[in-house]
This record gives sequence, structure tokens and C-alpha cells, in this order.
Amino acid sequence: MADFLTTPGGIAVLILAQVLAVVGFVMVSLLFLVYGDRKIWAAVQMRRGPNVVGTFGLLQTVADALKYVVKEVVVPAGADRTVFMLAPLTSFVLALLAWAVIPFNDGWVLSDINVAILFVFAISSLEVYGVIMGGWASNSKYPFLGSLRSAAQMISYEVSLGLIIIGVIISTGSMNFGGIVGAQAGDYGALSWYWLPHFPMVFLFFISCLAETNRPPFDLPEAESELVAGYQVEYSSTPFLLFMAGEYIAIFLMCALTTLLFFGGWLTPIPGVADIPLLGDGVHWMVIKMAFFFFLFAMVKAITPRYRYDQLMRLGWKVFLPFSLVWVVFVAFAAKFEWFWGAYARWGMGG
Repeated sequence: MADFLTTPGGIAVLILAQVLAVVGFVMVSLLFLVYGDRKIWAAVQMRRGPNVVGTFGLLQTVADALKYVVKEVVVPAGADRTVFMLAPLTSFVLALLAWAVIPFNDGWVLSDINVAILFVFAISSLEVYGVIMGGWASNSKYPFLGSLRSAAQMISYEVSLGLIIIGVIISTGSMNFGGIVGAQAGDYGALSWYWLPHFPMVFLFFISCLAETNRPPFDLPEAESELVAGYQVEYSSTPFLLFMAGEYIAIFLMCALTTLLFFGGWLTPIPGVADIPLLGDGVHWMVIKMAFFFFLFAMVKAITPRYRYDQLMRLGWKVFLPFSLVWVVFVAFAAKFEWFWGAYARWGMGG
């Protein structure tokens, strides 16, 4: 068996198994993310949420998915059928593709490339095409307006996300996620992570992630009160399910990015226990942190009112963009002259 794994066929089988493991983790997590999102929203509104299908309603998401799959796919008259069907598939596949460079533990990554951050941003910038394709191919004004809103929104906040991450890259000297997590390892546990030296940017990054993934209070492309569900309004059955799955996968990806860039990835928050099982470093800390940030995503959805479109654009271009530009300049000087005891210059650790 060991000899077979060294042959081209064995390597292909091994890669396929690894890909299926990552896709399986993401898709199973998706079931619980949707369930958790609905339960948290229900708890804030003092109601039960899903509680009928399965124990505590755990199988409700599975039932909803089956319901979408068995329904008829309705394509509007006059729509570009090919583009109409490709749009949700594009959103779903691109959302999954970004997970190829996300490490879950030291060495637990499908593709450990040195420009992993650039890869993620290249994929995320392409995701807007699925939205635009869906809105345009529907041959209706409301979906088209919704897709244009989404494109403007995602582009606006990708600029801020990129500049914020440049500060982390400057501090680390590496665009590899493993290197960034390695640079956050230290004797002080959670106090060694990047959330402390890059503290203001953590909030800007989290808010930009909300806008990037069309989550409340920035869900204007899907605002039912304004655009009748936006670019998705003409979709039903499995294509609509693919759009929703792609959106939740993108949200979970942002939770993973926040964990890796600012909160130590798989590193333990407890100092001095790195080699102790369960308490020490491991994939369980990565999953716990990602689940916590998804909880914050769900809480924001439950407790915040929706922004107006002009407020959203003003926040992105007039507040976040100048602030993140100033922060990049500050971090560059702090890293060059090793201010604050070298907290912004960790090239020897991660680069």
C-alpha cells in the first residue's frame, strides 16, 4: 500500500481523498451553521427556532435541502438559460475552491503555497461574477439592480480587506497562512496573537467581512423590502440552494481568515501548555475559534438594523479606506524601526 501511494495513481488517490475530506468537513459544517444561525436568531427573538425534524431540530437543514432538491427548477421566460444555470454553480464552486489553501493545523492543508492570501483574494474577487451573472441572466430589472448593488458593495469592502491584510503581511514577512500563524506563537498565549498589535483592524476586518458576504446589516443585495430578494429573486429549487450554500461557505471562510490572521489559528490561548493534549495546539482550537466567529456573525444578524445603501458606500470609501491606508503606513514604520518591542516585526518567526 505504501508503495502504491508513491506512484502517480496513488498520489492522485491521496489528493482526491484529501479534497473529499476538506469538502466533507465544509459541507457537514454547513448543515450545523445554518441550524445555528436560525437557533441564535430565534433565541434573540425569544422563540424556539427549528425544533421538529430530528433531535432538537438538528435535521431541519437536511430536510430543507431535500425540499429544494426535489422541487422543479423554474427558468423565467426570456432568461439566458445557460448563464442562468451557471451563475449559482459558479458561486458555489468558487466558495469551495478557496478552502484549498486554508490550513486547519500545522501541515493540514491541501495546497501549502507561499501566496495563499493572494489566492484567496483572487477567488473571492471572482465570486462577484456569479452574482452578476445571476442578476443579468434573469432578464428582470430587480435582480439586475440587486446584482449591481452586490458588485459595488463587494468591490468596496475588498479594498479595505486587502489593506488590512497588508498590515499583517508586513508584520510577518510572509503571505503563507502557516507562516502567519507561526509568527503569532509566543510565550504569552493569546496575548502573542496579532489581535493585540493590530487591534483596531480586527473590528474593521470583521465589519468588512459582513459586507463582503452580504450579511446583515449589509444584506442590501438581498433586501426583500427594497429589491424583492435581489439577484436571487428568479431562482428556485437547487440553483437557489447553491447560491445559499455558497454564501454560507464564504461566511465560514471569513471566520477561518479572521482566526488565522488575528487569533492564532490552531494555537492554544493558554500559555505554557502547547504540548499538552487537548489544552495544547491543535485543530480543535481552529474549529472552536471559527465557530465563535460564526456566532458573532449570527448575533450581528439578529440585533442590528439594515443600513441604507448610501450609508454602506460612505462607510466603505470614506471611513474604512482612509483608516486602513493610514494603518498600513503606521505598521510599515513600526515594523521598520521595531517599535513596541518588535510586535510589528516578526519576520524571523513566520517569514
